[in-house]
Amino acid sequence: MPLTRLNEILQKELDELKTEGRAKGKELIIVDVKKPEGEKGPRFFLKGFGDKEFIRMNSNSYLGMQFNEEVIKVEEETARKFGIGPGAVRFISGTYITHRDLEKKLAQFHGREDAMIFSSAYMTVVGIISSLVTPETVIISDELNHNCIINAIRLSRPKERYIYKHLDYKDLENGIKSFIGKAKRAIVVTDGVFSMRGDYADLKKIQEIADRYDKDFEENIITIVDDSHGVGAFGPTGRGTEEITGGKADLLIGTMGKAYGVNGGYVVSNEVITTYLREKTITYIYSNPVTPSEAACVLKVLEILDSKEGQKRLSHLKELAKLFREGIVKLGYETVVSEHPIVPLLVRDATRTIDLVNYLIDNGILATAINYPVVPRGSESIRFQINADHTTFDINYVLNVLERYRKERWS
Repeated sequence: MPLTRLNEILQKELDELKTEGRAKGKELIIVDVKKPEGEKGPRFFLKGFGDKEFIRMNSNSYLGMQFNEEVIKVEEETARKFGIGPGAVRFISGTYITHRDLEKKLAQFHGREDAMIFSSAYMTVVGIISSLVTPETVIISDELNHNCIINAIRLSRPKERYIYKHLDYKDLENGIKSFIGKAKRAIVVTDGVFSMRGDYADLKKIQEIADRYDKDFEENIITIVDDSHGVGAFGPTGRGTEEITGGKADLLIGTMGKAYGVNGGYVVSNEVITTYLREKTITYIYSNPVTPSEAACVLKVLEILDSKEGQKRLSHLKELAKLFREGIVKLGYETVVSEHPIVPLLVRDATRTIDLVNYLIDNGILATAINYPVVPRGSESIRFQINADHTTFDINYVLNVLERYRKERWS
């Protein structure tokens, strides 16, 4: 059937998104890549833009491992050995030796007993929270938590939930106290690094508060941290927000699709919890895992991360993030105080955000407008993401373009 009436309704909504400056629009399509050359990092080519080169400033590949020859070689070798896909979900016949080797390595990397890998970090969060919520569970969540946490809470339908003000630990404590005597189990959930801002949770403080009131809940207070933007990219050895703050979550969630440069998600915890989750988590049980070759890639990345080369990449990444953050502040732009390679440029206006993104594209820079509802109204921004395969030349070029925009169009 033609769906005429439905199409009219949907088109009206699409038109409203465009009018309000909230439409994401057509996706830019990468058709080729030029490897780093001289003083320049990788350059990308887009469909419809001919031979114009672009610096990608909106990639999660923080360590720059996407084009690492050692990692690519491992992926090729493993794919030739095991094939290009797992062929089944894990409990049937889709578990390969590289999957278990990676889980053991991730557990060791984060100082835990065991780990589980998933098809994505989003599915990790949704599956874990829904598995641990009972009719007698309450959830306390930071107001700026990622969409995956928000949807996980909605889908799991806890007895009650409390949304505390961003990084406000007094409000977090008030939320916990409000549920004493009302529930058997409590879950405190937060991002480690907040994906749109680059600031991060004080996990040690959260741990201290949870420990203080744990006795008041029959089935404990469970702390869950999604540190997808922290693991591999943050901290002196890349252990993420736990390393930066000195805190430790009961369940730590990470991704393999950002700093590690591959695909998939994971959780580390004690063995009782991971064994329970393997039996109960539907996004694990009924979804194919990452490929054996992807798992092997992450194993190689973790090996590199704990080497001198890894330390060099982390140091370079931190220096470039500092150079860029200080640079945009010097130009008169607003950002968020942090050391993370996420560097938001706060525009606070949807129309101007889109105008600036288009100006950057015109000048060979890939950046993304972050507008409502991804961020609250008045927090519209451009999220720049520094990668270890960027160069000082790249960063200075972007700063020069931002300086020209400031002079030409910002008033």
